[in-house]
Amino acid sequence: MKKIMFLALMSVLLIMLGCGSDKKGKSSDELVVGFIYVGPIGDGGWTYAQEQGRLFLEKETGVKTIYRESVPESPEVIDVARNMIDQGAKVIIAGSFGYMDYIEELSHDYPQVKFLHASGYKTTDNMTNFFGRIYEPRFLSGLVAGLKSKTNKIGYVAAFPIPEVIRGINAFTLGARAVNPKATVEVVWTNTWYDPAKEKDAAIALLDKGIDIIAQHQDTAGPQQAAQERGVWSVGYHTDMTSVAPKAHLTAPVWNWGPLLVSKINDIKNNTWTNKPYWGGLKDGVVKLSPLTSNVSENANSVVEDYMAKIKAETFHVFQGEIKDQNGKIMVKAGEKLSDAQMLNMNWFVQGVIGRI
Repeated sequence: MKKIMFLALMSVLLIMLGCGSDKKGKSSDELVVGFIYVGPIGDGGWTYAQEQGRLFLEKETGVKTIYRESVPESPEVIDVARNMIDQGAKVIIAGSFGYMDYIEELSHDYPQVKFLHASGYKTTDNMTNFFGRIYEPRFLSGLVAGLKSKTNKIGYVAAFPIPEVIRGINAFTLGARAVNPKATVEVVWTNTWYDPAKEKDAAIALLDKGIDIIAQHQDTAGPQQAAQERGVWSVGYHTDMTSVAPKAHLTAPVWNWGPLLVSKINDIKNNTWTNKPYWGGLKDGVVKLSPLTSNVSENANSVVEDYMAKIKAETFHVFQGEIKDQNGKIMVKAGEKLSDAQMLNMNWFVQGVIGRI
């Protein structure tokens, strides 16, 4: 009898141990995704839009996510990513152009980890980059600005003179001049992604020159606030900034990261992930134009809708010729359009831009 009871007890213990082992196995198999942000999640712009994507990912897939905000574009990002990997992260999503070289270096040390880099152009076996054709809604927002400006002087507060920013300035200018050939776009560089005070001061410097619309490639709504305080108009970026400057805001090119992140993480979970870069546009829904406010000109909605339909149908390309640079040199001939490679390496301004690279 004692022998039977002993065997029964051992059986129960083995079952319990087995259950414990199973739980541990499930825990170790849980997919953890780490997000690295260049700014604070409350910036109202770039980082805020990425944070909304992270929250959407958690809600739709149930994966565990961790994040760190305000990480400099320096070797510090390597330490942050290593710490996340030590916490069990199998995927690292790095959210700024300046992280690229560091993440590439790190990808070689952790071949079992997938690295997804927002913007940039480098890939490795386990690292890819993803971005949106934000130049498409940039062009549309330029249409809105061109139709609204009375002085034909538009200002643009820009972060760094890299192809991504230059491409956006050019697309915006092409949109503005498509409906207002006299419009010019003057650029001021801040050399920072996130500095609310500096961004606002740059906008004020432009406004002092008689500019009546402020656009931006910055992470905060500082330029929008400057426009509202001066009683002029503004075009935001990253998110709908109407609430920050309701009397000034016209519209904004915005990001919709959530569905794309879900797709990428599901690919990883299903072992169908590849390192092929992603660059989607209005047609895919990863980029959008925020709703036009009541501040826009009367015919803005119909003009925007017409161009948006053509872009989605691929019957119109933002960078299709003829396009001249600042000096009048033809950069894109009539009937031709820039390739992705040419756009990704853009280092010249279109006619109508005032400023230097």
